[in-house]
Amino acid sequence: MTKRKNPTTADVPLSFECELAEPPEKVWRALTEPELLAAWLMPNDMMAKAGTRFAFAGPDAPIECEVLEAEPGRVLRYSWRERPGADDASRLPAFDSVVTFTLARTASGGTHLSIVHDGFVRVAEPVAIAGAGCGLSLDARRNPIAANAPSMMLRAA
Repeated sequence: MTKRKNPTTADVPLSFECELAEPPEKVWRALTEPELLAAWLMPNDMMAKAGTRFAFAGPDAPIECEVLEAEPGRVLRYSWRERPGADDASRLPAFDSVVTFTLARTASGGTHLSIVHDGFVRVAEPVAIAGAGCGLSLDARRNPIAANAPSMMLRAA
């Protein structure tokens, strides 16, 4: 395998780590139960079982997903396929990627949560991404910028 000299946006994953006071079981529910997931991300028809397809009701068009791995309380990984709406097709690229949530119990009984969103298509112009309480920007210089730290609404979970 050869290493690229000039990585593109597609080579740069968006990664976040945070410590949550809630136990992994509660965080897992917030990530996998449609009503709870919708409270902090988008309406969806999620079912946390490998091989199942679901969709988020994106702002312009549905975001098609497939659960690639689901190990309750530990790992959730799914594909994320975003296509521009009819009005945006000429200016926004297709967006295929993978989102991985890794949960680990902390010594205090809370959760260490790692979120990695990677495998992006090349982005030629600035794109903004918002969700999971995070505001992100991928600019044309290929630098991911976190506007704030990840924050999840787990009270209802």
